[in-house]
Amino acid sequence: MGILYRLVSVSAALAVAAWLLDGIRIAGATWQDKVPTLLVVAVILALVNAVVAPVAKLLSLPVIILTLGLFLLVVNALMLLLTAWVADQFDVGFTVNGFWNALVGGLVISLVTMFVSSVLGDDR
Repeated sequence: MGILYRLVSVSAALAVAAWLLDGIRIAGATWQDKVPTLLVVAVILALVNAVVAPVAKLLSLPVIILTLGLFLLVVNALMLLLTAWVADQFDVGFTVNGFWNALVGGLVISLVTMFVSSVLGDDR
C-alpha cells in the first residue's frame, strides 16, 4: 500500500508542477487524459530517483557539503530533466523546458509530495 500512496503523491506533485509552471507540460486534452501519463511519469521518476540519484549524490558529495546542501536542488532538477528525457524516449508526453523550470519544478514536486504524503499518512 505504501507504493500506491507514493505513486499517488508523486503524480499529484507532478500535476501541481505542470499547473504552476509553463515549462513543464503533460500531454492530454483533459485531466482524464493526463492521469495515465502522470502515473507513468511518476514510475519513471521513482526509478530515476532509486537508481541514478544516489550515484549522482555520492559523486557530488563534496559540492553538496560545500554548498551546505543547496546543490541537492540542482541534483533534483537534473533528475527531473533525466525523467523528461526518458519519458521522451518512450513517447510518454512529458516535457520540461529548461534547467530553471526543472529547478523550480523539482522544488514544487518535493514540497507537494511531502504535503500529500503527510495527508495520506504515508509513514514509509
